[in-house]
Amino acid sequence: MRWLVLLLAGLAVAAPAAAQVTPAAVGPVAGLRPEPVDVVLVLLSDVSGSVNDGEFHLEKQGYRAAFADPGVVAAIRSGMRGRIAVAYVEFAGARQQHVVVGWTVLARGRDARAFGEAVATAPRSFAGRTSISDGILAALALLRRAPFVAPRRVIDVCGDGANNSGPAIAAAHAAAARARVAINAIAIINKWPEGYLYGAYRVPGGLTRYFRDQVIGGPGSFVVEAKDFASFAEAMRRKLRQEIAGR
Repeated sequence: MRWLVLLLAGLAVAAPAAAQVTPAAVGPVAGLRPEPVDVVLVLLSDVSGSVNDGEFHLEKQGYRAAFADPGVVAAIRSGMRGRIAVAYVEFAGARQQHVVVGWTVLARGRDARAFGEAVATAPRSFAGRTSISDGILAALALLRRAPFVAPRRVIDVCGDGANNSGPAIAAAHAAAARARVAINAIAIINKWPEGYLYGAYRVPGGLTRYFRDQVIGGPGSFVVEAKDFASFAEAMRRKLRQEIAGR
């Protein structure tokens, strides 16, 4: 029955009023004892219009490579429990968030590889504007309903641009702080020439600084910079090793 409970709990998240997450939300079963893990992690990935299909493919292959990495598997096994819980969520504009791969417990290399494969082969959810704020609020709702207990709860934001839709990023940042959820980030430097909304070069001070100043938060939070989508896999490997090991 445990696999069925985790599947149902991971299918979706009850969204805040400003956001809609598909499919319909299902919470933990009453009376079920939460499973102890070392980290509960939501991977929150930007699939807005600034990410073209080729870049989306590179990003997905990066997740596959990162979760197959022996260093990432070693980080998973290094904790007190030797396992983590992770879910993968895609977001674009306001009211566009989707739980693509629900809560999954990773304890061995084959678990991690299977999770990376599920992420890599899933179809794209959206292509619109960029609401990091609604993405964070949706991830917080997913965490509230997670059937796990852990000393650390983390949201990992991955994107190539600033918040330009939905609530102010400060509101989502404050909500995460109140919930004692850490936010880390990967800033993908995507210098598209088209459109005033596209690309890190349109963010004053650069995207990495924007993520550092306005998106991340919590003890030990950090930003990893990917110079482009082609280097995303290495950035994700470095981030996961640090994030999971907590050092």
